Amino acid sequence: MKGPLEERFAAKIDKSGECWEWTASINGAGYGQIGNQGTVLLAHRVAYELENGPIPDGLVIDHICRRRSCVRPSHLRAVTQKQNAENAPSVTGSTTGIRGVYPVTKSGKFAAIVIHNRERHYIGGHFATVAEAEAAVIAKRNELHTCNELDRISA
Repeated sequence: MKGPLEERFAAKIDKSGECWEWTASINGAGYGQIGNQGTVLLAHRVAYELENGPIPDGLVIDHICRRRSCVRPSHLRAVTQKQNAENAPSVTGSTTGIRGVYPVTKSGKFAAIVIHNRERHYIGGHFATVAEAEAAVIAKRNELHTCNELDRISA
């Protein structure tokens, strides 16, 4: 289907939920994409630019809702790559399911670790419970990070 980008873009969005889901091509990383004049564009970036104008140099588009397939402009914001990484909900490597909280096998306690600017910050020894370790990592992330909405909501 050819035509102005805005028209083709609008035809590929499901607006029935809180997030506006991209219904066309999704890349391997989970982001929507749309072709335009021989170039493949990321759908969330197109959505942001249609609503707000060009993305400022040096910034990336962050999904406040954390859904990569969402193109709702109010769920998107321009941030630095550092801020985008700080707000990621990932629990990669943690078997507790809590970002930054890791079991210490020998003691049965829990370690609390925050990564900031590629540096690991180990927080005060080991904690007796997951809840204590989680509170410690949230406090440390709120101290170090500038774009940490997920923790600020839960604090």
